[in-house]
Amino acid sequence: MVSPRKFVWPVLLVLAAVIAAGWWFQRDRQPQQNVLTVTVERGGLEDLVTATGVLQPRDYVDVGAQVSGQLKLLHVEVGSQVKEGDLLAEIDATLYLARVDAIRAQLRNQKAQLMEREAQLTLAEIQYRRQQNLLREEATSRETAQIAEATLRSAKAQVEAISAQIEQTDSTLRAEETNLEYARIYAPMNGTIVSIEARQGQTLNVNQQAPVLMRIADLSAMTVEAQVSEADISKLTPGQPVYFTTLGNQQRRWESHLDRVEPTPVVENNVVLYNAVFDVPNPEGRLMTQMTAQVFFVNAKTEDALLIPVTALNRRGLTTTVQVLGSDGEIEQRNVTVGVSNRVQVEILDGLEEGDQVVSSSRGDGGAKSSSGSSRRMVGMRL
Repeated sequence: MVSPRKFVWPVLLVLAAVIAAGWWFQRDRQPQQNVLTVTVERGGLEDLVTATGVLQPRDYVDVGAQVSGQLKLLHVEVGSQVKEGDLLAEIDATLYLARVDAIRAQLRNQKAQLMEREAQLTLAEIQYRRQQNLLREEATSRETAQIAEATLRSAKAQVEAISAQIEQTDSTLRAEETNLEYARIYAPMNGTIVSIEARQGQTLNVNQQAPVLMRIADLSAMTVEAQVSEADISKLTPGQPVYFTTLGNQQRRWESHLDRVEPTPVVENNVVLYNAVFDVPNPEGRLMTQMTAQVFFVNAKTEDALLIPVTALNRRGLTTTVQVLGSDGEIEQRNVTVGVSNRVQVEILDGLEEGDQVVSSSRGDGGAKSSSGSSRRMVGMRL
């Protein structure tokens, strides 16, 4: 009698083969269950270089003191609007006023001496002419005539000497009057007081270092200094479009164009950075000094373009392909031409149409494999 166990093993093997064949057939019939797809849609795309910048007034002046003394009065405060010629501060001018008064008195004395010397010159000229007339009539000695001539020359020299002293004193007076004027400090330009460094009652000493009292800035136009890494600096050119946002209002874009890239780098923590500088109008005064700006330099820009994720591209040499899921569930390879690209999306110029289903990555636990064979994690994105 044949044992029933001999028939069980063949039956189990047949069932296992049927199940494996069914699974394999089902996998080939429904490949879309093993991949993630995105729909080709239209939109805008920008290729950007990002940097962090600081806002500064485009035009500003550090107002300092040109004479020493005690800061007697401050007529402004931070935030005050001033016009050119407005009085900003006063330094105690007692000493400078005394010097001016003393030199003016000295000048008056010298002018009086000049009048005396001129009178003596006139007398010497009269005596010289008299002696010359008497000498021609032989009514005086030649020695007396020579004394009269020497006296005349001495009188002329004394007039010249006192005249030179008057010029020197007059020059000194102008200098002291200028110092007296410097004791009153006026605004050199229209603008806003953005900082005050000195305090009323403080003693200023210009002999050691020119003291800065305050800064006046024209806030109607601001300058942005953005620090760009050396890896991205080659992508920037003067005239390039740029926009930025501030921490206080990240929804508003401030647009401008790149003015220049400063050639001297700034090294911070062994990182080489270059200052990219541009100006932006500020008619409403919403931009303030030392604000932080998130800056975006636009390398390339496109509107109403066909977009897909960068992860959907397969590059082999000069050929770029994508996998497209057809309506019959089959996957086909298509050659595409790409345009503007950033790290997330890419513009498709040719090879796809709006609404196509493009394979972004497979659903395996290990993630999708790029054309180079390196694994990458799928980021759930739908365009």
